[in-house]
Amino acid sequence: MKLFDAVWAPSPRRVRIYLAEKGIEIEREMVDLRTDQHFTDAYLAINPRGVVPALQLDDGEVICESAAICRYFEALRPEPPLFGTTPLEIGRIESWTRRIENDGYTAAVYAFRNSRPQMEGRGAPGKWPTIPLIPELATRGAIMWGAFVDGLDQRLADHEWIAGDGFSFADITALVTIDFGVAAKLQVPDRCLDLHRWFETVRARPSASA
Repeated sequence: MKLFDAVWAPSPRRVRIYLAEKGIEIEREMVDLRTDQHFTDAYLAINPRGVVPALQLDDGEVICESAAICRYFEALRPEPPLFGTTPLEIGRIESWTRRIENDGYTAAVYAFRNSRPQMEGRGAPGKWPTIPLIPELATRGAIMWGAFVDGLDQRLADHEWIAGDGFSFADITALVTIDFGVAAKLQVPDRCLDLHRWFETVRARPSASA
């Protein structure tokens, strides 16, 4: 199998961190987003949506979306578990992962794609009709981001990890989201002491540099 990857995009990074935590090594092919390689006929034949990552299986079938790819590998190699093992753990990790995606990652996308002139016509990732910049969405993203980091800080005030007693896919998702937010010029306020504590702990894991 082969993973179509990209260096700086957050979604492929989420898969790389997950694979590093699991100790899984697979063939990778890098897709250069800066030269629009993801919009070439060759890559669109792999993923018609023109986004990364994409996992091509040995029989040619392709699995897209970073969480789906990680779920696939979790089923292949359950240990160490990053999506939980009990019904409660699975539900809690899924709940927090969705919350991080919907509240934090969406906020970062709004800010990143609606505040940069080079994103004109690319208001959404992937192959779409022309989508103009909407500056008001950048403002919305900043407001959402503030509420997101405050909520995460409150959660971490009495939890070492986001979704339970151990490091999980929710922590991977939050790490990637916060780094993406910073790239979009969104910040984690100094007052979020517990979030900063958690962030430094997660960033120190070897997988964070994958």
